[in-house]
Amino acid sequence: MHRFLLHNDAIRDTTEPCLSPGQVGFMNGWGVFSTLRVSGGAMFAFERHWARMVRDAKRMHVPMPDSPDEVLAGLAKLIEANGVVDGTLRVAIVRNHGGMFEAPGQTRKYEVIAFTTGLRAWGESVRLAVKRDARHGACEFRGAKVTAWAQNLTWHEEAHDRGYDEVLLLDEHARVSECTSANIFAAFGNEVFTPPLDSGCLPGITREVLLEAVHVPGVSISERHLTLADLERADEVFITSTTRDLLAVHEIEGLTLKQGASGPRAQLCEAFREYAAGTMTVTTA
Repeated sequence: MHRFLLHNDAIRDTTEPCLSPGQVGFMNGWGVFSTLRVSGGAMFAFERHWARMVRDAKRMHVPMPDSPDEVLAGLAKLIEANGVVDGTLRVAIVRNHGGMFEAPGQTRKYEVIAFTTGLRAWGESVRLAVKRDARHGACEFRGAKVTAWAQNLTWHEEAHDRGYDEVLLLDEHARVSECTSANIFAAFGNEVFTPPLDSGCLPGITREVLLEAVHVPGVSISERHLTLADLERADEVFITSTTRDLLAVHEIEGLTLKQGASGPRAQLCEAFREYAAGTMTVTTA
């Protein structure tokens, strides 16, 4: 994490106390968040990230600012304060009221917290462990990106302890859903599929852009339920996230993946980067 963070409308040092246990959202994971890529000092797809946060906040009864403008201005100040040219930004809106243990004297309905960090070197491909019954597609809150993230962190830590990079999560029907912090795609020739939202997966922004805005001649991208057997017979498997772009998968626990098969990932990766370069949200502090 870089030196400064955004707390509501103020830039603070990360070592400066600014929260209390009585702010119930922080004690209970009652908030929404998103992680954005910063490139050339600008944010990628802020409008898409904000729209998802608003949708999730409505589902989770988390109050939000009436307009993103104030938050956007604060994020610009944060990027400038930390001197971020290429990096990662995380912003959270956390609820202050509700539940049995709310502290007295809370005057704000919510807190805005944001911080930045550098880019992580992910390597050229990843190894995935497998976790069954980890997503529940029928859940009312499926796919909500909330600050209660401990399950994902635990599974991710367990995978690293076993020598894997990430975890492939299956839903209650043993269908492929997502990873702890990435969506997953499988290519069969020039047809590319990703699990639909009723698998319990998060509607990731990179996933959304690939489905809606990135076009490579001759390549189709759509939603379809996938099984482990489908991934085993795929020509390519890759994961997507804000910080990874489109990252190849070379191993999945218990499966024998095709090695050396050509597919459209490289073309899609190039098209995605071109799209991202032309749609950065440029802000001034």
